Amino acid sequence: MRALSHFREFTREEIEFVAKFKTGELAADAGATILVEGAHSAHLYTVLSGWGFRYKALEDGRRQILNYVMPGDLIGLQGTIMGEMQHSVEALSPISLCVFERDKMMTLYGNHPSLAFDITWMAAQEERMLDEHLLSIGRRTAIERSAYLIAFLFQRARQLKLFNGHSAIPITQQHVADTLGLSIVHTNKTLKKLAKQGLIRWQERTCEVLDGDALAEVAGWEGLDERRRPFL
Repeated sequence: MRALSHFREFTREEIEFVAKFKTGELAADAGATILVEGAHSAHLYTVLSGWGFRYKALEDGRRQILNYVMPGDLIGLQGTIMGEMQHSVEALSPISLCVFERDKMMTLYGNHPSLAFDITWMAAQEERMLDEHLLSIGRRTAIERSAYLIAFLFQRARQLKLFNGHSAIPITQQHVADTLGLSIVHTNKTLKKLAKQGLIRWQERTCEVLDGDALAEVAGWEGLDERRRPFL
């Protein structure tokens, strides 16, 4: 990931600390639960490869997908600060994670203020994304919501060079419905409209983006900024 222009450069001292901070790597299959709401985890993770999503669930099983995680994203920080996780994280695709010991976080804050600022930046960026998602759910029409979500995922994945040959996002229509707060029937009808316009193509458990710029235009969304971002 350090080779990607999307991420900032590290100093030698930062790299040495992160190498010691890291305790290993974890691989999980698609559908695996990585973190569980209400649990106390001894670890936090950086996504190295693959896709996942954060969600909260009601007692009857209905869920709200809050956001999606991709390489460079830090997960489990909430458990470090709050004592327990306030949401769950599930793998959308096979995923690999860098594992950090939660108990060593204070060393990072005390000895490496630049990395501490990076964590603050990532938390603020997550808040910014959630603001946009909430605006979408609250004020965009169904077709605008759908176009925004797919354009958002497409632009993030493109920045991270996750596409090989064609722009396929590993989500189902149920994932879209659970993110946008729509019924699966309404979601299906809405996505068919985008497909008829030649903007997307649905395949088995994937959504192929045919025109990401047009999707952003339908949503009335200016798109992601191109600034370099940190990761651990």
